[in-house]
Amino acid sequence: MNRITILLIFSLLVIACGSRDKGKIDKNLNTMITDSTKQYGYNRDFLKKHVNIIELKSGKSAIVLIPAWQGRVMTSTAEGDHGFSFGWINRDLIASGNIQPHINAFGGEERLWLGPEGGQFSLFFKKGTRFVYDDWQTPAYMDTDPFEIMSQTDSSALFACSVGTENYGGTQLKFRIERNVIILSAEEIMKQTGIDITGINGVAYRSDNKITNTGDNEWIKQTGLISVWMLGMFNPSPAVVVVIPNKPGNEEIMGPLVNDDYFGKISADRLKVSENHIYFRADGKSRGKIGLPPLRATGTMGSFDSDNNILTLLICRMPEGKTEYVNSAWQIQDDPYSGDALNSYNDGPLEDGSQMGPFYELETSSPAAALKAGEELTHVQYTLHLTGDRRILDNISQKILGVSLDEIENSFN
Repeated sequence: MNRITILLIFSLLVIACGSRDKGKIDKNLNTMITDSTKQYGYNRDFLKKHVNIIELKSGKSAIVLIPAWQGRVMTSTAEGDHGFSFGWINRDLIASGNIQPHINAFGGEERLWLGPEGGQFSLFFKKGTRFVYDDWQTPAYMDTDPFEIMSQTDSSALFACSVGTENYGGTQLKFRIERNVIILSAEEIMKQTGIDITGINGVAYRSDNKITNTGDNEWIKQTGLISVWMLGMFNPSPAVVVVIPNKPGNEEIMGPLVNDDYFGKISADRLKVSENHIYFRADGKSRGKIGLPPLRATGTMGSFDSDNNILTLLICRMPEGKTEYVNSAWQIQDDPYSGDALNSYNDGPLEDGSQMGPFYELETSSPAAALKAGEELTHVQYTLHLTGDRRILDNISQKILGVSLDEIENSFN
């Protein structure tokens, strides 16, 4: 074999090895996404084909909002068009153009709902109906009604909607919803959350979600209060674990460490509860939901995707001394204000084998809104996705969640 042939073979081997390594992730550097369907740019362009979008940017970070779907954040990126697309998007439903009978689960990593879902003051069941799926209906103002764009800049968008409705108990409710979404610069992230993202890639946005009683009557407990309810749908994986800091204390005073009765008890290989933290698998393979009562919740929760090296954080401002949160259980309740402040949901197949997702959710709620005519309540929430140097991510996780990435990653080992 001559020298030229040997050099050619060697060059081909080097190129082949480089090609194999190209799609791998160096967990101390950046996330490399080679599957175009997981890239932000692909999903933004897909959405643009089917619905009007608003894109907010700050450096390499960006988010997509949909005015037609209540100004929800559909997805985001920390690394530009080729970066990971963080929000779960129901592409099949969106592409079909069809409207579903009970809910249109378009997806989106931050959408605004109102509670309660079930119970004697439900907004999802009409008076006199049964608490069963056939009678359950997501109100149009949480589902298909567009929100008006009140103002827009390169970094923020304000949406609004006026609503008149009736709860399960027959109480007439009139209110206005205003939702302001702001993408944050690195300096603003540090100022508003205390998180320093120097040395890593991150996207962060804040949403101010305000509800105003525009009717003539005061909202009182006896006839039904409502709450602001924020839900984020994200991409699951066997490597994703949700972690929620948990305040310790007497259960008779503070409530249970965790509520996992929503869809039946969750097995120990999917839910781990300690005095200070809750770990919950978010693999999209088994339907289950957990919740924390307000005295247990810190207002902070998150998840870590160890395969893609993504730390997601959700921070809401919980008002001091407020313990009454609406209960969304599908039944007439003894205490309709004993609901949870924070929730997480893992999607999975139904009994017939069908599945909406898969996805997982991180959810926050405001206290029950006891508002006089003209009064308002605002629920503020921060969503952050961080990726890059694992050592920096680990420091942030320990500061915000009180637990290391290794502890999260190995929580079920």
